[in-house]
Amino acid sequence: MRIVLASARRKTAIARVLVKEGKGRVRINSVPLEIYEPELAKWKIMEPLLLAGDEIVSKLDIYVNVRGGGVMGQASAARTAIARALVEWTGSEELRKLYLNYDRHLLVEDPRRTEPKKPRGRSARAKRQKSYR
Repeated sequence: MRIVLASARRKTAIARVLVKEGKGRVRINSVPLEIYEPELAKWKIMEPLLLAGDEIVSKLDIYVNVRGGGVMGQASAARTAIARALVEWTGSEELRKLYLNYDRHLLVEDPRRTEPKKPRGRSARAKRQKSYR
């Protein structure tokens, strides 16, 4: 039996995906995609599956393990990992080009991270105001 492993990151979220032959099940942290909440994150994760088409996805079982970050960061990491795994599984240059044309972040990670907080301020850039009187 063939197995494909893929991973992706977004901010501090890390997603690992296992793809194998099956009945078309998709699970995120052991939760079926059909009942995954919130709805917006569910649709974000479904994007690569919808683009790939039912004839590919219905023959595969996809298991996603996501840790760290927030809800949407996890969804973005999961979607990138799923897209990478599907491209590797099919070996299709067509699917790869389709993903890149639709949204480059389906296959390429976003390198942006939060800037660290500095001394004398509430956040990375904001500083306490100085009064000279």
